[in-house]
Amino acid sequence: MSITVHIPTLLRALTQDRKRVEGTGRTVLEVIESIDRQHPGLKDRLVNEGRAHRFMNLYVNDDDIRFADDLATPVKAGDTLTILPAVAGGAGAPAC
Repeated sequence: MSITVHIPTLLRALTQDRKRVEGTGRTVLEVIESIDRQHPGLKDRLVNEGRAHRFMNLYVNDDDIRFADDLATPVKAGDTLTILPAVAGGAGAPAC
């Protein structure tokens, strides 16, 4: 079962600059493990202490896995897993 994984620019050095890779599995974790076998180092960037890393947002299709079953979220053939680094910080708008 093939799952398309969208790789953010930040992690493309691990995928030979590929924007998308294919993974297999029945859950998000299994897909991450399958792409880590092809592109070592990805799992370390996405998983921390058995959970999705808090600074990486993972979506199956358009659904945030944090509101589903986290890494145990099921996937099926044709689904997409999108990896988006969290963005925070910066200066607020200037006072008028």
